[in-house]
Amino acid sequence: MEAQYPAHWEADVVLADGGTAHVRPIRPADADRLRSFYSRLSDESIYFRFFGPRPRLSDRDVERFTNVDYVDRVALIATIGTEMVAVIRYDKTGPGEAEVAFLVEDAHQGRGVASVLLEHLAATAREHGIETFVADVLPANMRMMGVLRQAGYTAQSRFADGVVRMTLDLTPTETSAEVTTAREHRAESRSIARLLTPGSVAVIGASREPGGVGQTVLRNLLAADFTGPVYPVHREVRAVAGVRAYPSVTAIDGDVDLAVVAVPAGSVLDVVEECAQKGVHGLVVVSSGFGETGAEGRERQDELARTARSYGLRVVGPNCLGIANTDRAVRLNATLAATVPGRGKVGFFSQSGALGTALLQRVAQRGMGISTFVSAGNRADVSGNDLLQYWEEDDATEVILLYLESLGNPRKFTRLARRISRRKPVVVVKSGGTPSGHSAEELGLPDTAISSLFAQAGLIRVDDLIQLFDVGQLLAYQPLPAGPKVALVTNSDALGLLAADACLAAGLEPRPPVNLGAAAGAAEFGAALEGELASAGVDAAVVIYMPPLPGDAEAVAAELLRVSQSSGKPVLTTFEGHLGMHPALQVTEPGASRERPAPARGSIPSYAAPEEAVRALAQAARYAAWLSQPATPPPALEDLDPDRARTLVHDLLSVPEPAPGAAPAPASGPAPEPEPEPGSGPAPVSKPDPGAVPGAAPASVPGPAVEAARARRAVRSAAFAEPGPPVEIDAAELLSCYGLTVWPAEMVRSPEEAVAAAERLGWPVVLKVADPGASRRAGTVRLGLTGPEMVRHAFTEFADQLGEKVLAVQRMAPQPAVPTVVGVVEDPAFGPVVSFGLGEVTARLLQDQGYRLAPLTAEDAAALVRSVRAAPLLFGQYGYPPVAVDALEDLLVRVGRLANDLPEVARLDLDQVLVGESSVMILGARATLRTPAGPRLDGGPRRLS
Repeated sequence: MEAQYPAHWEADVVLADGGTAHVRPIRPADADRLRSFYSRLSDESIYFRFFGPRPRLSDRDVERFTNVDYVDRVALIATIGTEMVAVIRYDKTGPGEAEVAFLVEDAHQGRGVASVLLEHLAATAREHGIETFVADVLPANMRMMGVLRQAGYTAQSRFADGVVRMTLDLTPTETSAEVTTAREHRAESRSIARLLTPGSVAVIGASREPGGVGQTVLRNLLAADFTGPVYPVHREVRAVAGVRAYPSVTAIDGDVDLAVVAVPAGSVLDVVEECAQKGVHGLVVVSSGFGETGAEGRERQDELARTARSYGLRVVGPNCLGIANTDRAVRLNATLAATVPGRGKVGFFSQSGALGTALLQRVAQRGMGISTFVSAGNRADVSGNDLLQYWEEDDATEVILLYLESLGNPRKFTRLARRISRRKPVVVVKSGGTPSGHSAEELGLPDTAISSLFAQAGLIRVDDLIQLFDVGQLLAYQPLPAGPKVALVTNSDALGLLAADACLAAGLEPRPPVNLGAAAGAAEFGAALEGELASAGVDAAVVIYMPPLPGDAEAVAAELLRVSQSSGKPVLTTFEGHLGMHPALQVTEPGASRERPAPARGSIPSYAAPEEAVRALAQAARYAAWLSQPATPPPALEDLDPDRARTLVHDLLSVPEPAPGAAPAPASGPAPEPEPEPGSGPAPVSKPDPGAVPGAAPASVPGPAVEAARARRAVRSAAFAEPGPPVEIDAAELLSCYGLTVWPAEMVRSPEEAVAAAERLGWPVVLKVADPGASRRAGTVRLGLTGPEMVRHAFTEFADQLGEKVLAVQRMAPQPAVPTVVGVVEDPAFGPVVSFGLGEVTARLLQDQGYRLAPLTAEDAAALVRSVRAAPLLFGQYGYPPVAVDALEDLLVRVGRLANDLPEVARLDLDQVLVGESSVMILGARATLRTPAGPRLDGGPRRLS
């Protein structure tokens, strides 16, 4: 009986040279493919693999190599097109140990195929409890030893009997993660470089029809003076736009690096196969008729991406505007836009093909200039993530502008942005909703949560395209402000006051405006600006030059440039109402032509109104403040036992049926918002005591080694099993694994039981309805019960008025304390997200919540606490006492660690968490567990999403 095929191991991957391949488990049907692969191997490759000559594989060999059980014997292959180009396998040799070997076709050696296969095989091995790989390697086989040593795992080697035995500990390490990330970055960056720096371009579908899509792209390529050959492809005509045409791409005499595809949607797949046969590196598909047209078009689009990747090609589009590179060594305009801005420092990515032309015109009108431009259209393959990887290392790009309509892999996007934003500012417009044609799902989180997660990653999110360019032109040409203090130099009192008001509204600190009067000229403006910038109390300056009568604007501009270049502080202007890079305020890039001047660093941006300049400056100031925070890893924590937590989760999910009465929780979204219980009492979390929760803690706790082994077995056996029903639990024991204690509560069924429980817990107490959902209803809690009679009376009231028979007794929390709510959701797109808000009724009604991706650094936790509008209540304002914010931040870090460790935790609600003067106290905690359907989007080995 054939073993069950593990489809979740399949992946498209980018190789070291920027090409692509498909990785999948081997199948018995691959027998002929294996024979063909083996026939193309050199004698040396065969010798290194089998330690001797082996001219052909026997039928028995083929059957053994292609029939595996996907558990103890596993093999993965890499394919390009229909051919196998590499294979890697392991065979279990003992508990937790397997022998590994791989073989790469000679023509594809050196492309990083073996490295990416090893990453994927190691992940499958860990899934089945294999913790160590062993490989016997001939001393001359330096390539194989290099692949094993450079994987980042702990490696040991010894020489005996003419063979080097290498042993790899497959436990992921910081080094192995860094190696994977670096390889991913290099590969994806090179794949985009191959698209943006082609040596030759073919336009497939270039017709003689005026205004046709193919002819438009061809004419734009020629008008831009592309530095390489351009090949029109048309099956019937001899020439297009005066350039010799070819009947097919395979008929072209020279090499073709990039193909622009402008044929009907139904013919695109045939073109892809022809391009693969020709050896084309990448495709720009401007054709429409794909995902934007409905289900049939979406299937055609998915097939386009699969086919292109399988042949090693990256695809921009379909339904896109195209790509451009203003580098003078390339001069590529493979777009439908006749106007492309001149050379500049801005990399621009737009998902919208329809908006692309207008966006490029706006950039050109502002005189900004771009380095490169990509319109992804329906984004079947190449995405903003790929462009971020490219622009991170591109010296010509200093600022990144993104117009996003969807996020294909949001968790990877925020990971990349957090790293890249440390080097270059990234400004984002994220539109609401996801167009039907895009290869991405709707995001489940509210828009406020997405803004919070973008802020955590250092992204500058703006509301619209005007602000995108307003911020972009500031960042491209002026330095960042060191702080929020702003000088205002103006010749209009009214405009100066408007600018000051705008500063206050944007969170900046304006100095009193310096009003020079309507007749002020260059000398007055220069002296005033120089004096303001010389002050230690000024971080930036906004200059307003709006003369009521014509003046010597050129002289004023020259003086502003002179002063600003020597200050090292950003200067912005409203210069005669001009929007963009005013010619008189530009520092010209060396080598720029007179026809298309390229502004250089030090040029002063101008805005139509001072309020627009202030908004841009405020965004830059917030980004500079984020940059000033150190990039630290999540802190090391004590009192953690993640192995016990994994075992606990596995055991709970192994129960065939959910507990009676358990209700499934929503798959994503913010935590539920129950009514507050400001006086009910949780316990300090500084010294966790699992036994303090009756019925929750185990009777005995196994030793660390036993627990660790159980946890590993649990993870292996539960990994990506068939998702079952959600399981709702009291989360007290789970939290205890992360050093957090829930204030104990006792369930009671009579007044006398309630009194007895109160005596044990200590007075005063709280009596409340035991149903976890009751806190959403008013009148379900009685606070401050100081004696038996008060408890009996409250119990009777609940029984008479609400019909409740089971209630909960808790001791009152120390007062004063501020109620808060902490939640976790395992979002399908972003992964584990931690939410925080105050528990007051008003904060809940206003949905005043902050969000951060797990795991949290100490800085993330501090920022999360301060991100909500009601945060001043935690810091002793508005009559509230100062509380233990440091303890609250520690709790958030621990909750984030739990969320990151356990993808099975679909939802966790800590409601409420009371923050007292010296500690935090968790009132109640519920969790929903669910078996994951697969790895997190950005988890596991490298793969294209």
